[in-house]
Order: sequence, then C-alpha cells, then structure tokens
Amino acid sequence: MKFKSFLYTGLLVLGVSSAYAQANILNAKIPEEIGMKTEAELLLDNDQPLEYGYVGDRDILFSKMIWEKVVLDERVNFPLYFPVDANLGDDRKSLYQVLKENLDSGMISKVYADSYFTEERTLEDLEASLTMTRITDAGIDYMNANGVSESELPEEYVIRRSITPADINSYLVKGLWYFDKRQGELKYRILGIAPAAPDVNFIDEEGSENSEPIAMFWVFFPEVRDILHEAKAFNNNNSSSPISFDHLLNSRRFHGIIYKEENVYGDREVKEYIADNALMQLLESERIKDKIRDFEQDMWSY
Repeated sequence: MKFKSFLYTGLLVLGVSSAYAQANILNAKIPEEIGMKTEAELLLDNDQPLEYGYVGDRDILFSKMIWEKVVLDERVNFPLYFPVDANLGDDRKSLYQVLKENLDSGMISKVYADSYFTEERTLEDLEASLTMTRITDAGIDYMNANGVSESELPEEYVIRRSITPADINSYLVKGLWYFDKRQGELKYRILGIAPAAPDVNFIDEEGSENSEPIAMFWVFFPEVRDILHEAKAFNNNNSSSPISFDHLLNSRRFHGIIYKEENVYGDREVKEYIADNALMQLLESERIKDKIRDFEQDMWSY
C-alpha cells in the first residue's frame, strides 16, 4: 500500500514537472521547434491559477492592511528582477517586462495612480513617468540659430531615455493580513503591486541610485493573476520546473520591509513619524510584523 502511494506521488511530481518544463526541447530538430506543443498537449494543457476561496466578511475576525517595499538588491528577490536583458527568449522575462509588455498590448487594461485604486491611468498618462525627452544645450543653440521648432530638430540634439527592467530597484506591494475564524488561521492576500524606480528625469545623474524610488503605476493583483500565472520566474534549484510569478508572490517567496500600515493618521508612512533614522525605521517595520504575527499566537494562548 505504501509502495503504491509512493508510486502515485512520483508520477504526479513528474507530471507537474513536465507540464512546466520548456516544451519539446529534447525533441526539437531546429531552434524554432523549441516551445512548440503537440495538439494532444494543447488539449491537455488546462493549467490555471489556483482560485482564491470565498471569504465572507463575517469570517474575518482580525485584519491589517500593510504596504511593503521589496528591494531587488536582496538575493531572495532576484527572481523578480532578472533577467534585465530581453534576449533570453519568451520564457525568461523579468516581472517588470511581463507587466510592461502586457500593458502595451492591452492585456492589462487598467492601471492606477495610487495603491487605493481610485484614479485610473492611461498609456499616455504613463509617458511622463516612464520616458524622458530632453533637448541638449547645443540643440537649443541650433534652434535659435536656424529658427526651427522641436519637431524639426535633428535627433543628434535630443536625448531620449526610457525606464528599462534594469532600472527597477524595488516593488511596492499592498496586502491584507487577516485571521479567518472559520479555518482558524492567519492568512495573507496580495491586493496590489507597483514597480518602482528613480525619477526618469534624473535617473542618470550621480547619486540617483540612492534616491527614493517612485511607483511607476499600480495594478490590482487579482485582475492580472492569469497573466502572471502564464509568465514563469526562474527556479534556481530546478530549471525544468519554473515557478509562475503568481505562485511566487502568493506564496510570499520574497522579502519585504513594511513601510506603511493602515492607521488612524491617514495611513501615514513609517518615515513620517520616524525621520532620518534608518535603523529605527527598520525596527518599527519589525514591530508591526510582530504585532500581526502575535495576534495568531495569542489566539491559542491562555
């Protein structure tokens, strides 16, 4: 009986691994055949993100909204950052590249200006934060000397700069910790995520890497789960079994620092009441984290 259970488990693991592995890589005769699936595989490929269970408002005994900063310099967060180049194929993309490409193609139809999802933004609205166009001093002299407009100015006098995957240095994540009294456990649900980078107008200036990152745009996480499930992050332990960005984020396989919690002071940030002291801000972040975690522990302590 134990042998049969072990055999079924092994077959299940192999089946899941083969479903996520790069399709047809061992059978391809030319590079173009890598990633192509047979008709039988396409019929069986019904992989979907795991649906959230319904949680009634009366089932929530306790909740706390928090905002976290996921710094991409940390090794545990590397799967969200790399690769920064777009030459590794369609199955190797950074999280920002996945979001930006689907935003450009219209697959992501709504983005927002803030984490409260009250103000929608269009692609035209995002141009100011994602791209920069500047005329050089020589270009201004050329315009004055020849009497030409900006549209007639030669490209050699124009500096154009866009935010690239390599420029994203952190992600801002909004989520809700809640205690489900029906299941008797503390759970977490991501509500929004935003790529953050230095201001595009000053990004190449000295010291810009130390400036406060600015959220490029916010997306409502449940709305983009299907897209993030199709995009895979690199699995350093087993390249034949990549993990989807949806799974990576929902299972909290990242490290974030709490920079704001829902509070009576208009949801003020930690840096607003602990100024110019990075160590104390970090300790305050840990205090908020412990306060949430201790709630579940106190439920079973007498």
